[in-house]
Amino acid sequence: MEATLPRTTFTKENAAFPFCKGCGHHHYVKHLDEAFVSLQLDPKQVCIVSDIGCIGILDSLFAEPHTFHTTHGRSTAFATGIALADGILHDAKLKTVVVIGDGGATIGLLHLVNAALMNIDVTVVLANNFLYGMTGGQHSQFSPLEFVTPTTPAGNIVPPMDICSIMKSCGATYIRQASATDKNLGTIIGEAIAHPGFAIVEVLELCTEWATPFNKIDGKMLTGSVHHNDSGGVPERKDFSSLYKEKVLGAPKRPSDDTIVPHYTSPLRGSRRIVLAGTAGEKVQLASFLYMKSAIASGLHATQKNDNPVTQGSGFSLSELCVSSDDILYTGIDRPDAVIIASADGLKEVRANGTLARCTPDSIVVAEQTLPEFECAGKVSRLPLRAVCTGSRAALSALAALNVAKGWVSQDALWEMIDGKFKEKSAAFHRDIEALMPFIKI
Repeated sequence: MEATLPRTTFTKENAAFPFCKGCGHHHYVKHLDEAFVSLQLDPKQVCIVSDIGCIGILDSLFAEPHTFHTTHGRSTAFATGIALADGILHDAKLKTVVVIGDGGATIGLLHLVNAALMNIDVTVVLANNFLYGMTGGQHSQFSPLEFVTPTTPAGNIVPPMDICSIMKSCGATYIRQASATDKNLGTIIGEAIAHPGFAIVEVLELCTEWATPFNKIDGKMLTGSVHHNDSGGVPERKDFSSLYKEKVLGAPKRPSDDTIVPHYTSPLRGSRRIVLAGTAGEKVQLASFLYMKSAIASGLHATQKNDNPVTQGSGFSLSELCVSSDDILYTGIDRPDAVIIASADGLKEVRANGTLARCTPDSIVVAEQTLPEFECAGKVSRLPLRAVCTGSRAALSALAALNVAKGWVSQDALWEMIDGKFKEKSAAFHRDIEALMPFIKI
């Protein structure tokens, strides 16, 4: 009888992590996998219960364990039910692990409290990056004081919740806090999973999309933030109203008038519906936004709808534009007048969502020339977008070049928007468009 070789990973072979570059979730998943490997668990006796948010999309990375994707904040409640069913009605061998972010932990706080009070055999691995990463970087109840987010532009004025202290007060029997880059994190998670009873590991992480650009925070700072769980006395602090007046009402006022007054004209009659598709982080949605503003400045009506995966800085980025001389009563795009495909991520998405299939012989398709062949009824122009413009300018330069050819909005209006946004760097777009024009076949 052959000996069974030790399992070296619980993740799928060559699994591609879907997280943004530098995101702490990369370390989180690797250490969670290390914990499973160290325990040599039977995958059929492991259940990963995931919450909503960026951390909740790790289900697809694991090959054999049971996975159960839940609603926002309710993962611990579902996990509690699973563990109770296994512990009371079955053989109590199932290891139930909750993967949850700080947003989900706040929304589902009472579920965490009750799981700890009851000492349910559930392990909660809480990814704390101090904000809601999936939905725009809003602050969470875990955000530190002075932490800058889109919803706390003057800095957070509410002290962060200390989940470890809360769990300690609820009788949790295993509580640890560590940074995502802690070399011992896999061991800590393994100890938590092996622990008979409720266990929680708070993993301090970086969100490179929303946290690091606006705050002085790095991996070393997170490591130094790991603390013992005794909170001590409550420090003296000002009341909320005083802090609000001081930090928010007293903060410098941002210009609030973003009205666009039409001062150009457009020959367009009727509407044009345009789809831009590319890679996240390459300014696809910004290109759409500047074109929308130029359309309004040209006396047209305009709408913009954006789409991207759960992660904000990886995968595809897509924007749908409608510009019209008449009121826009329907913002959908049943038959695109133009499609711009700036990258392989963009091509994959317009194939998947049916955009290419909805093209007609009158549709104009501008595509990066290195992309593979694709079926489409429209008129396809292949342009050296990435060679000439680089990825960060490809979508906007392609859109501007198309507009030079078609004249749907005032080109002067579009240049005004580009020059106003990019200042001295806008000269690169002028060079891009001149280089791209010979390739457009309309």
